[in-house]
Amino acid sequence: MSQDYLKTALPSQIMSERGSNLVVINPGSANVRIGLASQDTPFNIPHCIARHTKQVPRRNVQDQMLNSQITTAQHMEREKAYDVIASILKIPFLDEEAPSNAFPRKMGRVDGHNPHIIRKDLPFSWTNVYEVASMSSALETSSKDVTSESLDPKEDTDSKELRLNERKFREFICGEEALRISPAEPYCLNRPIRRGHLNISQHYSMQQVLEDLHTIWDWILVEKLHIPRNERNMYSAVLVLPETFDNREIKEMLSLVLQGLCFGSAVVHQEGLAAVFGNGLSTACVVNIGAQVTSLICIEDGGALPTTVKTLPFGGEDISRCLLWTQRHHQTWPQIRTDILTKPIDLLMLNQLKETYCEIKEGEHEAVAVVHSYEDRAPAGSHKTRLTALNVPPMGLFYPTLLVPDVYPPPPRTWFNDYEDMLEEPWHMEYTRPDTFYPNVGGGIPMWESYPIFASKPKREEKVGLAEAISNCILSTGRIDIQRKLFCSIQLTGGVALTNGLVSALEERVLHAIPPNEAIDTVEVLQSRMNPTFVPWKGGAILGVLDLGRDAWINREDWIQNGIHVGSNRKYKDSYYIQAQAMCYLNS
Repeated sequence: MSQDYLKTALPSQIMSERGSNLVVINPGSANVRIGLASQDTPFNIPHCIARHTKQVPRRNVQDQMLNSQITTAQHMEREKAYDVIASILKIPFLDEEAPSNAFPRKMGRVDGHNPHIIRKDLPFSWTNVYEVASMSSALETSSKDVTSESLDPKEDTDSKELRLNERKFREFICGEEALRISPAEPYCLNRPIRRGHLNISQHYSMQQVLEDLHTIWDWILVEKLHIPRNERNMYSAVLVLPETFDNREIKEMLSLVLQGLCFGSAVVHQEGLAAVFGNGLSTACVVNIGAQVTSLICIEDGGALPTTVKTLPFGGEDISRCLLWTQRHHQTWPQIRTDILTKPIDLLMLNQLKETYCEIKEGEHEAVAVVHSYEDRAPAGSHKTRLTALNVPPMGLFYPTLLVPDVYPPPPRTWFNDYEDMLEEPWHMEYTRPDTFYPNVGGGIPMWESYPIFASKPKREEKVGLAEAISNCILSTGRIDIQRKLFCSIQLTGGVALTNGLVSALEERVLHAIPPNEAIDTVEVLQSRMNPTFVPWKGGAILGVLDLGRDAWINREDWIQNGIHVGSNRKYKDSYYIQAQAMCYLNS
């Protein structure tokens, strides 16, 4: 598009004309957000796949190669963190029982109190793992048998057993359906991304991870967006990737999109940068609280500041697990077998309860809720119960020892060496994996010279709470003028940002986390213009439309033949102009 056209056309006209052939993909550890740039919101789909398996013995979950028991030291640290939080919230300590009628109970309704959440006390149902065609034909045969008379009862029984044996299992199942498969069924659940990285381990090879990603994304493109493979050369893809990814992981994502999924062209945008444009801003400290990882980065005048990137190894799922631990400790959880390791459907339920009932507020916070039990293939059981201390789990963001990472820890770095070192710079190695799925794309090419944020790889995980991490992130800019601006421009993204009371709690704690020798006296979290879960995706859509046709875009043929040389740092040379267009779009 010409510059004159961009200056005169209406934003809605630009989005409808260019956005209809632009697919925006924002992958996360637990969910992937995919949609056409012309859509208001994307599809938000659990980032997992269950494959039919005949292996014996069978694992329910592919990356379940861990000890889920926490150590004594971790347990003591968790209890200590609980008591610190209880003191702040003015509620009884962990081993104290509140005196009866000492203060009024704050009981929530069964349908919850969070205005962002629709009523969700209905149980999940187990997924039908058989192919629909087989089931319908079996039903037709069964209905015919009802009308026909059988002279031999034994023969009738044998024929029914034969029909049951003829049912065919679905080869793979994606998205939420994969999480709702009974553990009794012959399926293994795979999660290709875990804690902000490709989920490579000695049990889950790089080839399998990439194949699972390809299958999930291809299924979404066909079933949700109705884009068949033979038409994808007419579409372009915008990859909005988290800052946690290493260079090699980004390169694999591009190969997946351009070669595996056959898009005509693609471009990479940083998640933090896209989030700023998604809210019509130019400068902000972006705090993305995902399901498994929290990442921070500062953006100044439409450009990322690489040295400010920080990663915290916890997110929304850890809050959900903490909710379960809290209820079990207080003995308010029903006597049911809740196990998020072997039954992912239980994690779906816990996430629902967290989203509906958890919030940050002082005083005792309890609610009457319906908890569901899921036993193998049996219908869900409902248990009306009183949940307590619902304001404690989200406070784990500030006191992370409460969120013990006792489930799915990251694999030891030595495992990566068995499947090509993900931490090597792509231009320092020959890309010669003998893989027919992704042919060689050539080595020795400085692909990422226009992406200094990726090249610097500041992937250090911080062992601090959210408030300290934000303070350290902003102060690392080293300039008082930008620091003051950033402390008043904190942007929260991710589903956890919808937690009631989080904004005020964050502002107060960040202010206290700033060292007294710093001349900062104001902290402000900016209100999001849309659901914070989708802000980075929307920013990717806006940037993709406005930036279409520039040097940063990579054509499929160029990538397949000899890799690509992106250009000379020209990607955001017109960042002020793009910013103005983004704000114009959001205000229209």
